[in-house]
Parts: sequence; C-alpha cells; structure tokens
Amino acid sequence: MQPLAERMRPQTIEDYIGQEELLGPEGALSSIISSGRIHSMIFWGPPGVGKTSLAKLLANKSQSAFFELSAINSGVKDVREAIKSAEKQRFFDATAPILFIDEIHRFSKSQQDALLGAVEKGIVTLIGATTENPSFEVIPALLSRCQVYVLKHFDKEDLLTMLDKAIHQDSELSQLNIKVVESDALLKFSSGDGRKLYNVLELIVNSFPQDSDEEIVIDNALVEQKIQQNLALYDKTGEFHYDIISAFIKSIRGSDPNAAVYYLARMIEGGEDPRFICRRMIILASEDIGLANPNALLMANSCFDAVHKIGLPEARIIMSQCAIYLAQSAKSNSAYMAIKKAQQTVRQTGNLPIPLHLRNAPTQLMKELDYGKDYKYAHDHDSNFVDQEFLPDEISSENFYSPGANPSEDRMKDNLKRKWKGKYGDY
Repeated sequence: MQPLAERMRPQTIEDYIGQEELLGPEGALSSIISSGRIHSMIFWGPPGVGKTSLAKLLANKSQSAFFELSAINSGVKDVREAIKSAEKQRFFDATAPILFIDEIHRFSKSQQDALLGAVEKGIVTLIGATTENPSFEVIPALLSRCQVYVLKHFDKEDLLTMLDKAIHQDSELSQLNIKVVESDALLKFSSGDGRKLYNVLELIVNSFPQDSDEEIVIDNALVEQKIQQNLALYDKTGEFHYDIISAFIKSIRGSDPNAAVYYLARMIEGGEDPRFICRRMIILASEDIGLANPNALLMANSCFDAVHKIGLPEARIIMSQCAIYLAQSAKSNSAYMAIKKAQQTVRQTGNLPIPLHLRNAPTQLMKELDYGKDYKYAHDHDSNFVDQEFLPDEISSENFYSPGANPSEDRMKDNLKRKWKGKYGDY
C-alpha cells in the first residue's frame, strides 16, 4: 500500500538519480560518502528533489543509527527525546547517530536551541532539510556548525530516467502493460519534482482497471485530462501552491481586499507556512505599493515580526489586517521600475567612471589627482540642496525614477521639478 514515490526511494547511492554537482566524481559529497565520516549539514532545495532520500543513504553508508523528526509536528519535547535516544545509541556505537529533521525552517528558535548542545558535543550528526534559505531560517549558532548543500530541481533527463525506472522496475507497475508515447505533460506537471512525477504517474495508472491486460497508453491529452479531474489527488494538500499565492498577490495588487482575504484563508487552511505568506507581502509592499504609501512596507515588515512571535492560529488575524491594508493602499511600481531600468543601464554600459568630485580621497596622492575636488556639500546650501552632477557623464541625463500617479508621488514630482529644473525631463 506504499505510494509509488516511497517504493521508488533509492536504496543505495548508486541508485540515486540527479544532483551530479554533489554526487558526481568531483561532487562535494562524494569524498564524504566514500570516507564514511558524515558531518552536520543542511540540504537546501525545492520539494521532491531527494533531500530525505539522500539523508537516509548517508546514514546507511556510514552505518549510523538514524532518527527522523518532522518540524511540522515535532516540539521541543520531541527534539529532547530524540537526542536522549541518540545518546543511548551512541553508547553502543562509536559513530554519532544521524538526526534528520525535515522542514527544519519551521522549527522555532527555542526548538533549534534545543538541538545546539547535542550538535556541539557530537551526540548527534544533524542533517536538516529545508525549502527555505537557511541563512534566514536557521539560527546562526546552529548554521555555523553545518555545511549547506544546495539541491536542484531534476532536469528533463533525470525525470525521464525516473519514469522509465518506475515503469520497468517497480514491483507493481512492472506487472502492467504501460506505454508512454508522449511525456511533455508528465514533465510539465512534475515541474522538476520527482515526487510529483511519481504521483501523476500513479494517478493515471490507477485510473485504469488493475485486473486487465489492457495496454495503458499515456499521452499528453490523457495526462491533462486526468490531472484536471483529480486536482486534489495530484496535489496532496488540494491546493496548487504557486497558483494560490499568485492569486493572493494579484488580488492585493488589484485592490480587492475580499479576494485577498479569501486566498489568504485558502493558504492558511491548506497548511501554508505563514512566514512564506508574510515574505510575499513584504515584497509586494515595495514592488506594487512602494512610494505611493511608504507605510505599507513598515506594516508588512511588522506583520512578519508579529506572526513570527505569535504563531498560528492567532497570527491569521495579523495577516488578515496586513492583507486588507495593502489591498486598500494606493499603488505604484515606480521603485520597482526604477531599479529595473538602472540595472539594465548598468548591464549595457558597464562600470562607467565615477565623477572625480564624488570620489573618496583618503590619501594625499588621491587629492593631487583631483579626487573629491569641487564637491559641493549639500548642507552648506539653501534648503540643503545644490545643483551638481552625480551621474557619470555618459548617462548624465538618464531618468530612472518616474513618479507614479498618486498623491504621495505627486508631491515628490513637484519637488523634483523644482530642484532639477527639467534636467531629467518634465516627469
């Protein structure tokens, strides 16, 4: 009764597919695996790329005891009990047991603190798996004791290899008459996620009578049809992660607070990580609201901090307040467009010389070369402003920032017109 993805989990390093940069002849993990000396590490990568499988294979290769926790349903008590069990195991085994923690980014600071002592003393070798940047989600003291390895989506060849292996080597599928005539839809719906590939394949195969010798012909049209009929089975949470967050962001951008709260509720009910939602609201506060309402960024950032401190279920109220506020705010993408245009200019023009009067002159030689000469200190002039050139000569009239049409930026526009007197156009 095991799902196909579990049945196809590799049993040896040689069976492992993909991640050549880590496991190839020159891979970062190859020498570690051959030596059998495993250190604490964190696997960072998207879902379904083999983080859990690799952790188990490392434990087998090093002949270490293996303890596993999921950050979704484990508390500080579970962490301490796992460490105690590992400590007893260590008494009989010279190799430190491996403690694997899935979705370690969901552990609170106190839970991560509970791990720290055991890792420092070598009671356990920690292997964490995360889909989020560990620089932001793992406490510095713990992160400094772990090597971070980045796992990537499976490429097309990896997925086709996995597909062929499942059809011909799985104990159940190999008994059926399966023929794949088109694979584009299978690859599209898997999106580089091996688990999704197996889920889709299993869903399609199970839609046929299992006691028949009928040939199961899989083409793109069949895959599209079965996925549309079985959305909840395709995605185990019943939600399309990126579709829902996209609808949420676009609803706020479109100034519809009702739709924003609805999609927020969908994500909360579907088990989405609240911090993921909050990070997206912070980005939106600058990208889509920006200078039309600078307080939006403060609100979104405060929301993230409060949600991190409070946690669910109460955090839903804080996120709702923030989403409604952002949806109701005036909108401007001028800051986003300004940095986008400036980066394009930098790529096209390269590293243009900095005007001499703006250069730093910490030595006498630099002063003799006119570094800093004729620089005008703004605070020595009326209204703390003086008309001087700040851009390289080659792009001196380039206008990167164009104020949006909203009351806040209307005031900025008037200020720019008054100070620069048409240098950057009429705005």
